[in-house]
Amino acid sequence: MDRGRKTGLRWLLVVVVLVLACVIALWPRGGDEGESDRAAPAPVRTSAAAPPARVNLPGCPGGSGGQVAQLRGVHANCLADGSDVDLGAALAGKTTLVNVWASWCAPCRQELPRLAEYANRTGAANVLLVQVQSDPEQGRRMLGELGVRLPAVHDSGAARAAFAVPPALPASYVVTADGAVHFVTEPRVFTETDSIAAAVDRYKER
Repeated sequence: MDRGRKTGLRWLLVVVVLVLACVIALWPRGGDEGESDRAAPAPVRTSAAAPPARVNLPGCPGGSGGQVAQLRGVHANCLADGSDVDLGAALAGKTTLVNVWASWCAPCRQELPRLAEYANRTGAANVLLVQVQSDPEQGRRMLGELGVRLPAVHDSGAARAAFAVPPALPASYVVTADGAVHFVTEPRVFTETDSIAAAVDRYKER
């Protein structure tokens, strides 16, 4: 009788343990409670990114029949419309200040508005911007932000090699009507409009 009672109690304990195990296994966790039924958070709506600032750039210069020997066969893409520009032909027969710049160049950002001011002066030489080592769309955006409206081309490397542009930008060159190419060293970076006019006149008179 005692043995049967002990056996019964033993089985009862086994059943109780199993029931408790099942209850614990099925009991919802506090951290996960209702997770499956909880609606996913609505996506945060953000306003569309503002389009890049753009500027209505003037067209690029065309050829007049001559050639600047140092730039013969050098081509670039006009930032205004993507057209091909033969730089050797486009710069022949007239004095042009060529400014080489990049969208990542901080001094270029300071210098470009001064070049635009110079180009608006009576009697100023032509000005051509040559963007190098940076994305053309970034260049258009930068010119738009600065309000600079000057003829500009994007160079894939040929112009930089032909001008022998140094690593530090910006770099400016005066291409005179006789086809000579002069690297402007004084000053290396234009901070005043008068200094641009003086540099151009200095090389024109040689």
